[in-house]
Amino acid sequence: MQFGFSTNAFREYQLEDAIEELADAGYDGVEILLDEPHLYPPNATEDEIARVRTVLDDNDIAISNANAFMLTAIEDFHHPSFIEPDEDYRRERIDYTLAALDTAAELGAPHISIEPGGPIPEGKSREWATDAFVDGLREVAERAEAVGVDVMVEPEPDLLIETSDEFFDLVARIDSERVRCNFDAGHLYCVGEDPTALVADLDEFTTHYHLEDIPADRRHEHTQLGEGSMDIDGFLGELDDRGYDGFVTIELYPYEETPVETARGAMAYLEERGWA
Repeated sequence: MQFGFSTNAFREYQLEDAIEELADAGYDGVEILLDEPHLYPPNATEDEIARVRTVLDDNDIAISNANAFMLTAIEDFHHPSFIEPDEDYRRERIDYTLAALDTAAELGAPHISIEPGGPIPEGKSREWATDAFVDGLREVAERAEAVGVDVMVEPEPDLLIETSDEFFDLVARIDSERVRCNFDAGHLYCVGEDPTALVADLDEFTTHYHLEDIPADRRHEHTQLGEGSMDIDGFLGELDDRGYDGFVTIELYPYEETPVETARGAMAYLEERGWA
C-alpha cells in the first residue's frame, strides 16, 4: 500500500510548501485540501492548478485524495452542510462540491472526500435530513460521472452518517458507481465499530482510507499514530493481506502548530512498524 498525508494539518503553510515538505518526509502521496488557505475550487484559477501540478511532478509525489470536506472559506468544518434548513445556504455546499469535482478532474485526482450530510439541524428529523442529503448527493453524482471523479462520503461521529450501516442505507438510495466511501478508520472506531473487521464489508465501496489514532475513551480526537488505542497494525495488516495497493492517508489536522514534525513522526512510526 501507499501512504499519504493530508495538508489540512498544514493550514499555516502555502500548499506548494506543504507538498514539498511531505515529499521530503517520504510520503508517496498528498491529500490536497480544497479549501482556503490552500486550493479553494470556486476561486481556483488555471494558473494555480497548473502550479500545483508542477510542484507535484517536480517532487515525484501523487495526489492521494482531494479533501472537499472542510469549508472554512464560507463558515467552518461542517457548515454549510448538505442538510441546512435554509435552501440557499444548502445550495452553497452543493455548488462548492460540484466545483470541487471540476478542480479534482483538472488536477488529475481520482476522487474527492465529502462530509456525510452534516449535523442534523435542530427541529429536523433524521428522515428529513437523509432525504435532503440524497437529493444533493444525486446531483453531485451526476457531475462525478461526467468528470470521471469519485465522490467519497466520509462517515463521521455526530454527523448524519456515522456508522457503516448508515452508509450502506445511504448508498442503496444512490444509483451511481461514482458514490463511494472514504473509510476513516478512526471515525468508525469512535462510534464503536471495529475498523479491521469492516475492511471486508466495505471493500466494494472503498477506494481510499484515512488513518489516525484515537484515545482509549474513543472520543473524536485525531491523535498521532501510536499514541492512542487503535490496533493500527491489525488494520494495516488486513489491508496488506487483501492486497490493497492504494492510498492510506494520515489525517492529523489538529496538529497545525507542528505539521512537519507530526508528518515526520507518523512516517517514522510506519517505518518502525515495517509498513513504509
